[in-house]
Amino acid sequence: MSAEHVDLELDCRGMLCPLPIIELGRRVGEVPLGGVVAVVATDLAARHDVPAWCRMRQQEYVGEDAADDGVPRYLVRRLS
Repeated sequence: MSAEHVDLELDCRGMLCPLPIIELGRRVGEVPLGGVVAVVATDLAARHDVPAWCRMRQQEYVGEDAADDGVPRYLVRRLS
């Protein structure tokens, strides 16, 4: 579990590429600047897609941890 405070957690379990990224892009504006969105995703592509999305959208990829059930959780800090 990450020590990072999460403002919004997106449950993208079972969604295939590109749906977790579409959900992230659609909802990142719901958190304040500096806030963190966690994307919980079972799709293996999310491990590469979330950091790539952050680079393209000038957001900060904070890293990866795991949800309570062990599913990978990707953390994004909203910068703009």
